[in-house]
Amino acid sequence: MIERQYRKLNSAEMSRKSLDNRSFVSVPPQVLTQLVAEAFHDLSYYLRPEHLDELAEIAADPASAPNERFVCSALIKNAIIAGSGKLPLCQDTGTATIFAWRGERILTGGDDEKMLTQGVEKAWSENYLRYSQVAPLSMFEEKNTGNNLPAQIDIAFCPGEEYHFMFIAKGGGSANKTLFFQGSRALLNEKSFTAFLKEKIGGLGVAACPPYTLVIVVGGTSPEENLKTMKLASAGWYDDLPTQADGSGSSYRDLKWEARAREIAAETGWGAQFGGSHLVLNARVIRMARHAASCPVSIGVSCSAHRNMLGKITAEGAFLEVLDKNPARLLEKSSVSALRAPLIDLDRPMPEILAQLAAQPAGSLVMLNGTMIVARDMAHARLFEMANAGQPLPEYFKNHPVCYAGPARTPPGFAIGSFGPTTAQRMDEYIDFFMSRGASLITIAKGNRDESVIKACAQYGGFYLGTIGGAAALIASENIVSSEVLDFAEFGMEAVQRIKVKNLPAFVIYDNQGNSLY
Repeated sequence: MIERQYRKLNSAEMSRKSLDNRSFVSVPPQVLTQLVAEAFHDLSYYLRPEHLDELAEIAADPASAPNERFVCSALIKNAIIAGSGKLPLCQDTGTATIFAWRGERILTGGDDEKMLTQGVEKAWSENYLRYSQVAPLSMFEEKNTGNNLPAQIDIAFCPGEEYHFMFIAKGGGSANKTLFFQGSRALLNEKSFTAFLKEKIGGLGVAACPPYTLVIVVGGTSPEENLKTMKLASAGWYDDLPTQADGSGSSYRDLKWEARAREIAAETGWGAQFGGSHLVLNARVIRMARHAASCPVSIGVSCSAHRNMLGKITAEGAFLEVLDKNPARLLEKSSVSALRAPLIDLDRPMPEILAQLAAQPAGSLVMLNGTMIVARDMAHARLFEMANAGQPLPEYFKNHPVCYAGPARTPPGFAIGSFGPTTAQRMDEYIDFFMSRGASLITIAKGNRDESVIKACAQYGGFYLGTIGGAAALIASENIVSSEVLDFAEFGMEAVQRIKVKNLPAFVIYDNQGNSLY
């Protein structure tokens, strides 16, 4: 288990109270708000040092695929830029998740969940993060809440006089890769379990910004316990579990299967986004007790924006885990030679842009320069409804490549907030419809897509390009020259924007002949 370092918050001191001859620690309620606000600030801009070290190792390893080295080097540069505290690590600054274990001799004198929620709201309002939560207006209508609430808060009680916290900012991309299965005893043998893992790990793909921390949990007295264990394990909470079963019902980490899971991940060839062997940085396989009639199994990942940290309140004060504020220490080690790539001029007519891309085989790296349209889920749904109602599609959707993204808020002095591609698969159902109408012929996002997209590209002469996921601060800082809201301003971060890019790296994932990088 890694020994974590903590810093003390400049907050009100704790005091002691005696009740019924027992000593209690009294915590001013506002300390909870401050602790949360500072936690989500820190994990939006900084990473744990060992996580950065692992990325740098891939970038420095000559045995890594060139594309993997390129990606991991970019992720280190991204961390350096984010470390200035203006552009967060990832454009999807996530759902705020708080797991807390309150000692039975801790007194707060208030509504803990309310005070923790206020801390989340404070963090998102005071920093250049993104409001990602949407609230239902009806079964099918939604609106952005405008404050990134609600948060997920889970408070349990435990013995003692300390209050412990795990803070997690979970983006939609990695959350969407959470898989749950109700298995049976028939799964619990070498052959069946190996086949199961090969199928499920192979199906993860790269849409959640690898390299991942991969977690597999087998067992649990309920589905809920299994999934909670998986989520906490993805943040390192269970790293110090025993590594052998004792027959008592206690959970343990299975090191043999952790190694096997890493091997299976390497064998997929997905790599760190654009092919290779580093789909995962590490793996955790946890075996739990179960009811004899059920065998719940979950698989989940934490992405390259590995945003989680610990906090605690004791009689001595409130403390937060120290994250790495000096990722520049790894710059020399992780630097790689620039990959040679042709320039693609996006300010030419669409037929000419398509012709430029047609000269590049699937798997090629290109540098994009010029105008792109930014549109994702809500914009695609609205345009789809308009077209079905007989309204013409806007010319911007036909004349320019479409990038699937939803940036964070823009800090002063920047053209845009942290900006990175979102998962392409969510827009797959629209591709044939739009391409058949001469729109969305070039799309830019992250991750693999449905077979129907490959077919549509071949049928209509389109292309799907992938750019680096998890490098949102880097892209906003170095590759985006200007931005303006073009349509659907009421959608907030999902409004249609027009942006100008310079030397934005992208790989040709699917070409106009039906060929694929993967």
